[in-house]
Amino acid sequence: MIIVTGGAGFIGCNIIKALNKISYNNILVVDNLKNGRKYKNLTNLYISDYMDKNLFIKNLLNNSINSYIKDIDVVFHEGACSSTTEWNGKYLMENNYQYSKDLLIYCIKYNIPFIYASSASVYGKNTSMILSSQKHEQPINIYSYSKYLFDQYIRTILPKVTSQVCGLRYFNVYGPYEAHKGNMASIIFQLYKQIKNKKNPKLFTGSKQLQRDFIHVEDIVDINLWAWSNNISGIFDCGTGQSESFDSITNIVLSSLNSNITIKYISIPKKIRDHYQVFTQANLSQLKKAGYHKQFININQGVRQYLNWLSCNDIDHYNIQ
Repeated sequence: MIIVTGGAGFIGCNIIKALNKISYNNILVVDNLKNGRKYKNLTNLYISDYMDKNLFIKNLLNNSINSYIKDIDVVFHEGACSSTTEWNGKYLMENNYQYSKDLLIYCIKYNIPFIYASSASVYGKNTSMILSSQKHEQPINIYSYSKYLFDQYIRTILPKVTSQVCGLRYFNVYGPYEAHKGNMASIIFQLYKQIKNKKNPKLFTGSKQLQRDFIHVEDIVDINLWAWSNNISGIFDCGTGQSESFDSITNIVLSSLNSNITIKYISIPKKIRDHYQVFTQANLSQLKKAGYHKQFININQGVRQYLNWLSCNDIDHYNIQ
């Protein structure tokens, strides 16, 4: 059996889709479906069961999970609170840190490969410096701190364990099945919705200087499956190694949709101004050293491919404004 936490979420459901393609159907989805509209992400997937995230960890800690689940091949731990604007520290530390620790300890105990989602947010506002040193990790909000602290915990236990433990620091991921994320969905999705609703696309002032490393979800999934199949342990940046400005992304979107709508520039809201990443770019040296050399989807190709998918699929059921 394969366990995917956050399996109804953006990256989780894309991992399941890829697993189905290679004939893995015995999959347990662990998630929180308080947002019931996320069910749509699972409707075309083959899974063997679903379990609420709280029941799952409770059973795990009580050792009652053993009688229910046999022979776990791998755990893809994608479940987390991914909102960078969430400031409930107690909730974030319980959900992103303690939950991850409990699941990790179980996997180590039973020698189960554990591949988890970390975040480029651990680097703070600007990743233009060399990222190979821990001194450049400067989380700037409680979300990024929860991810940062778990990475630090991983570093302390890695030399002591024999089972696979792999952390993947996702940069700006975009692609199908992210609509439920609302304001946390990619800029590509946001622009598509605004243009579809005949609204002027909004960008922050200075968007030519605001640059991010955008990576298609198919590449993220490929790295996850590659890490599992090759027994890769460690913590790795997962981006393309190239940054693109928000202006550049917007121009690709407008060109793809044959739209001449005028861009509306707004100031970065005060509540996020001090915690907003202005530049990100993955350092792929460690990933390449581990043996990953596949070509990433070109940003122009990826954005156009995604926009075509959006135009062919119903995303209004998420009731995103």
